[in-house]
Amino acid sequence: MVSGKRGWFYGWYFKCQSDTQTLAVIPAVHQTGKRRSCSIQVITEKQSWTVTMPGKAFRRRGRMISIGKNRFGGKGIRLAVHAPGLEIKGKLRFADLHPLKYNIMGPFSLVPLLECRHSIWSMRHRVNGTVSINGEAYLFDNGDGYWEGDRGRSFPEEYVWTQCSFPRGSLMLSVARIPMAGFHFQGVIGVVLLDSMEYRLATYLGAKAAVSGNGLVRAVQGSMELEAELLDGTGKPLRAPARGDMVRTIRENAACRARYRFRQNGRTLLAFDTDRASFEYEYRE
Repeated sequence: MVSGKRGWFYGWYFKCQSDTQTLAVIPAVHQTGKRRSCSIQVITEKQSWTVTMPGKAFRRRGRMISIGKNRFGGKGIRLAVHAPGLEIKGKLRFADLHPLKYNIMGPFSLVPLLECRHSIWSMRHRVNGTVSINGEAYLFDNGDGYWEGDRGRSFPEEYVWTQCSFPRGSLMLSVARIPMAGFHFQGVIGVVLLDSMEYRLATYLGAKAAVSGNGLVRAVQGSMELEAELLDGTGKPLRAPARGDMVRTIRENAACRARYRFRQNGRTLLAFDTDRASFEYEYRE
């Protein structure tokens, strides 16, 4: 995790999806000054919830996070949330995790004082189990899973992020305005997992990206081009860190309509429309 007087945060993002339902869970710990707290955020197609707990409820051992009686890790999730107007309980089991060949940040993982560092723990895995939210069951029978994380001081001021699983694999693309040493640059990280092949686009590999105000993002790196377009969606509110304090509100579409296209050497390797995409868009023109 991150330390320092300027505040910090550490969190994971688990997305679980069936043919008809989407459930994303975000456990995190955050500190500003001497005040530490932790939270569990849950988002579906219909609604989002945030539960805050004392910092002492948070524990991490390797790739396992505990917040109270809630457990998160590579083997799955156990939820036991009891708050006013909110009851969440259930277990999800993960199998066949697909980590990346190496850190998505590449050499930037060694750069000090970045405001946010990203990790991808599994591009795709199987999900089985049931979670009940206020009596509504979310059922996963060989569903699709995705697992990533962030740590640092703050989320980027401007960024676009999208993730989607599809029958032949999954993809993720993020473009953000990154501050460094008194100036800003546009950072790109993206992965297409297609038929067990990993195609990576990143600033440190020469990727460049263009973002438009209508939710269109296009990244180009040599002969590769990945394009994502938000077609329709109403984002649900989530809390995000600013100097470690969860005071910023962003909006995420957990399952929305989007269009994707991936090309290499002039050939279209992947092109589809879907209503199961996840999209966050925080760019100002």
